[in-house]
Amino acid sequence: MPFSRRIEAVIIDLDGTLVDTAPDLAEAANRMLRDLGLPSRSLAEVTSFIGKGISNLVARCVGDAVAADSRNFAAALARFEEHYREVSGQFAAVFPGVREGLAEFHAQGLRCACMTNKAAQFTEPLLATLGLRENFELVVSGDTLAKKKPDPLPLFYVCERFGVVPASALAIGDSPNDTQAARAAGCPVVCVPYGYREGLEVRELDCDAIVSTLAAAASLIRNENARREAA
Repeated sequence: MPFSRRIEAVIIDLDGTLVDTAPDLAEAANRMLRDLGLPSRSLAEVTSFIGKGISNLVARCVGDAVAADSRNFAAALARFEEHYREVSGQFAAVFPGVREGLAEFHAQGLRCACMTNKAAQFTEPLLATLGLRENFELVVSGDTLAKKKPDPLPLFYVCERFGVVPASALAIGDSPNDTQAARAAGCPVVCVPYGYREGLEVRELDCDAIVSTLAAAASLIRNENARREAA
């Protein structure tokens, strides 16, 4: 059995797990690069830059020369954030199986949280635009707490708010940030095979199971909880 206890809550990553945000990020990045007179980046390039926050993504997009100059980099970051606010949700798409999975989590009576390293100024509007916000009792963004993934603090925070022990809160993600945070917190963790891993294969991640979709994750929880009750 992949879980040591009955699952009572799910804590789900945003970028790369719930939503394919790479097209939004690429559009904002290329508008920024155009403003700065720099070469554009392909969607594949920008996608490979996702995973360590917006500042890192912008630095990789503009290159070492601009990133090393604090004033120029600050201007580039401000341009990116301005454009990202404009386009967020316009080009992004909810991954297949997400809405079905969320509906099934609620049908099972599970507490649901979204946990992301994206700043709240981008997280909340994106979830609302895509019609996902109402599915989450709690949203923890990258600036909600003093630390963010891969630190376990956000997971501990969710568990405390929900009144559950970490072993009963399943983390669902797509990247090392998700698995490392879950392991540090003592939460079980499953990963989807799509998403953003900076070139890593999903089999390289330290997770308890790989699920094809969130709907598959919901089925896994239902089956494992039922088996535990019947034992």
